[in-house]
Amino acid sequence: MFLPRRDTWLQILFWGSLWVFIPSILLGNWEFSERLIGRSAVVLAAIALVVWANMEILLPKLYFSKKQGAYVVVGVVMIALVVLLLDWDAMPWAEYFNRPPGSGGGHGDRGKPPSTYRVSMRYIGMAMPFFTALIGSALFEVGRFATQKEQEASEFRSEKLEAELKFLKSQINPHFLFNALNNIYTLTVIKSDQAPENLLKLSGMLRYMLYDCKAERVPLGKEIEYLRHFIDLNLLKDSRGLNVEVRLDESRPTLSVAPMLLIPFVENAFKHSKIEDRDKGWITIDLKTTETQILFDVKNSIPEQAFTKDEIGGIGLANVRRQLELVYPNHHELLLEADSEVFSVRLTIDVS
Repeated sequence: MFLPRRDTWLQILFWGSLWVFIPSILLGNWEFSERLIGRSAVVLAAIALVVWANMEILLPKLYFSKKQGAYVVVGVVMIALVVLLLDWDAMPWAEYFNRPPGSGGGHGDRGKPPSTYRVSMRYIGMAMPFFTALIGSALFEVGRFATQKEQEASEFRSEKLEAELKFLKSQINPHFLFNALNNIYTLTVIKSDQAPENLLKLSGMLRYMLYDCKAERVPLGKEIEYLRHFIDLNLLKDSRGLNVEVRLDESRPTLSVAPMLLIPFVENAFKHSKIEDRDKGWITIDLKTTETQILFDVKNSIPEQAFTKDEIGGIGLANVRRQLELVYPNHHELLLEADSEVFSVRLTIDVS
């Protein structure tokens, strides 16, 4: 606790140099002597004491503990004690001011008792180095403390956002996985040639979720591949085919996009469209790209049964809305519309 930190040493060296060596050089006409070295050592030690006490005790125990009033009082008292203990003649530049008139610009007169004004000015002059060292080192430490707190807060926010994003990405629909495995199992029972192909698709989807999604961004081509596999596995529900129209622009596969952003909208469409009804259920999925944008439109039928807008959206869309706010703040637009027959999603992402 009592060993000065690196910052404290730097402050001691700075203020010691500022008030001990530099004034002596600027005032000129002085020579190295034991007396000058002794004076400098005394003042340097006093400045070191003030800076050390300020940075290691007063600031941590008082100022940063919401006791600013006590900090000011203790700081002033400490400097007053230091000034009272020191002699004016201990100051390295005192000899310059004590010279008699006519000997190089001195202002003192050793033959007369010092006036009250002169005594006051001496004490003010003696206190000045210590007040500037106290205030200067305090400003430095307060700035460093504020920077450190801001950095810690920024790291905390980043860690919190990262944890929240991981949680949102981990919300895999267990019903889809269960249904996909059941459908593939049925294909194997009837010895369909489609079984190995669809098993590979499911394996690729799981690999994408477990490994690729750990990255902050993935190539759009991988996200599109995941969408296609998801749609293909859902189409296994009916061998006669379902009313699903898919248009996915794959002309810019290297565009970077946050993983698992698009799939919740497709999941929502398959969940709420009652796609098994080949006469009334339908889904359209349309993805377009430009050099700087991804435009994603998903529409699906709404069954005649009464579904509220919130039920159609569900927790999945609430999750992806939050994910968009975290990953693309002010760089996306999400529009959700629902009436008695159609639920539509329009997502625009600026990936520039």
